[in-house]
Amino acid sequence: MKRFDRLGQIRRMDPYEDASEIYRLTAAYEFPWDFARALELALYRTYAVPGIGRLLAETAELTDRTQKRYDDTALLLDAVVEHGFDSEQGRTAVRRINRMHRSYDIGDDDMRYVLCTFVVMPKRWIDAYGWRRLSRHEIVACTVYYRTLGQRMGIKDIPGTYEEFEACLDAYEAAHFAWDEGARRVSDATLAMMASWYPRPLAPVLRAATLALLDEPLLRAFRYTPAGPVARAVVRGAVRARGRAVRLLPPRRAPHYARQNREIKGYPNGYRLGELGTCPVPGVRGCPVRPAGGSTVE
Repeated sequence: MKRFDRLGQIRRMDPYEDASEIYRLTAAYEFPWDFARALELALYRTYAVPGIGRLLAETAELTDRTQKRYDDTALLLDAVVEHGFDSEQGRTAVRRINRMHRSYDIGDDDMRYVLCTFVVMPKRWIDAYGWRRLSRHEIVACTVYYRTLGQRMGIKDIPGTYEEFEACLDAYEAAHFAWDEGARRVSDATLAMMASWYPRPLAPVLRAATLALLDEPLLRAFRYTPAGPVARAVVRGAVRARGRAVRLLPPRRAPHYARQNREIKGYPNGYRLGELGTCPVPGVRGCPVRPAGGSTVE
């Protein structure tokens, strides 16, 4: 197999009928590292909407249990990518996602915005830093994939095309990005978690590098001091150089899923999909009953 053979395979598929398989090939074979970083950024930027960031701060899920929340989110979304919407694992993952969201007062507009980040941020990241740009087939398939996820989550008025998702995201951020003390705590905890994945002496450098990758609206919302132009150019240039280096490598022959990422730290002995995530009950600490069903992954 040559470097662009899988792209040729994707272009021979139907981006509507084969959306899930195209998305799996793109995310698990062509761009696993880039999708991981882009989806991290997608979730991170939602904190800058005060209604979302404040809720996450109040639940303490992303301040006191940051690594677990990161792991659970990645693993639940990953199960659908790997196994498909109609698999036992995919149904279990979507069911857990829905149960968690129904426990909180989350508006349709916020839910729709979060879905928009999943569609838009991977394209923007890969176009900027990937070893190639996404093809139109992949953009359409990604859009269809997340429309399907949104429908199964009961989100209303989901955009129909990538361009509509992008317009929705940009308009929502322009209207809602703002300072919130709780959201800043969530942001700081997330940056600290990312730095913890590497040797402790590197933490200040990694935090500065992460901030250099953030756009101005995010930095303003969290009141972070922007990186200087030299630091920003160096960091972004280094990530682009990584993409150019990957282009020279042979294509991946085995899929790489999020559950294989070194950043997933919390389940060295395996996990059950049906037990991932939170089980919030008003006035009750933790789950009153053991979650039923769910697949075991070891």
